[in-house]
Amino acid sequence: MTSKPKPGKDGNKYVPYEERTGDSSVVFFTRDLSEEGLKKIYDRVSSVLCGKVAVKLHTGEAEGPNIIPRPWVKELLASRLPEATIIETNTYYEGSRYTTEDHRKTLEINGWTFCPVDITDEHGVAALPVEGGKWFKEMHVGESMLNYDSLLVLTHFKGHVQGGFGGSNKNIGIGCADGRIGKGEIHTRTRMWDTRKEELMEKISESTKATIDYFAPHVCYINTMRNMSVSCDCEGKQAEPVVTPDVGLVASLDILAADNACIDLIYALPGGGGKALIERVESRHGLRQLSYMKELGVGNDRYTLIDIDNGDAVITVAEAVKDVDPEWKPDRYNVFWGRNRRRS
Repeated sequence: MTSKPKPGKDGNKYVPYEERTGDSSVVFFTRDLSEEGLKKIYDRVSSVLCGKVAVKLHTGEAEGPNIIPRPWVKELLASRLPEATIIETNTYYEGSRYTTEDHRKTLEINGWTFCPVDITDEHGVAALPVEGGKWFKEMHVGESMLNYDSLLVLTHFKGHVQGGFGGSNKNIGIGCADGRIGKGEIHTRTRMWDTRKEELMEKISESTKATIDYFAPHVCYINTMRNMSVSCDCEGKQAEPVVTPDVGLVASLDILAADNACIDLIYALPGGGGKALIERVESRHGLRQLSYMKELGVGNDRYTLIDIDNGDAVITVAEAVKDVDPEWKPDRYNVFWGRNRRRS
C-alpha cells in the first residue's frame, strides 16, 4: 500500500543568501514603477516568448485597489505584445469572479477592456502531468490555456491570507488551476479550505510546475512590488490597507529566483518597512513555497541581481532598497482606494 504523502518539515525558515547552495540564475531589477519601467524590464526577459502569447495576471475582484495599474499593461501590450491575450480562471469561492458572467462584468469594472481576456475554464478543463509531485500526478487547468505557445507571468507581488505571499508561484499555481476541480484539489482535503500551511504551499507549487513544464522554455516572470498589502487581490475592496513601501520591478526566466528575490528585498527593507509582510509570510508558513520549489527543481534560490537603472551593475538586495522610505506613499495610479482611504 502506498503511504499517504506528508508535508515537509522545517521548510518555513528564512535562509540567508550566504547559506544557500546550488546553481545561480539572473534576476533583473528596476525601481522605475511606471509604464516605461515595465517595458524596460520586460525587454530583458521577453526573448523566450514566441507564437501565441498568454499573459497571466491577477485581474482582481471588483474595484480592487492594489492590482497592477491597467495603464501599464495596456502600454506594454500595445507596444510589445499587440496580439497577446490575458488569461484568467474563475474562482473557487463565491465572489465577483465565481461565474464567467460575473467575471466578465468584473473585468469591465476593473478596466481590463483594452485586449482580449480568455477565461480559460469557461468551456472546459484539461489535465497536465505533475512530474515528480508527491501530492498530485496531474493538475486540472482551464482547457483553453493549452491553446497558447508561451506565457508571460505578470504578477502583483503581495501578501496572501492563506499562502503568506502571492508571487509568480501563486499567480500560476492557483491562478491557472480551474475554478472548480483544480482549485478544489489544492485547497480542500475533506472540507473547503482545510488545506493549510506546508501542505498548501507544496500543492500550490506542484500545480505551478505542471503549467511551467507545459510552456517551458517559453515562459518568463515579472513581479511588481507595489501596493503590497498583506491581503491578496482576491479580497478586493476589503484588502488590508497597504503599509509596506513600494520597491520596484523584478524579472527573471527563473520563477524561484524571481519570488525569492522579492522575499529577500522585503526582508532587507530599512527601518522595519517589511515587518507587516514578513509577519504575514511567516505566520502562514509561506516560506515553504520557496523551499519546496527548490526541492521540485523548478528553479534556483541563488541569483545575480542586475540593477538595470545603473548600467547593469551587480548589486545586493540591501543596496537595491537602501533608499526606500519605510512609509508607504500612494502613487497616481491608485484609482480604486478600498481601505487605503484610512491612510489618505
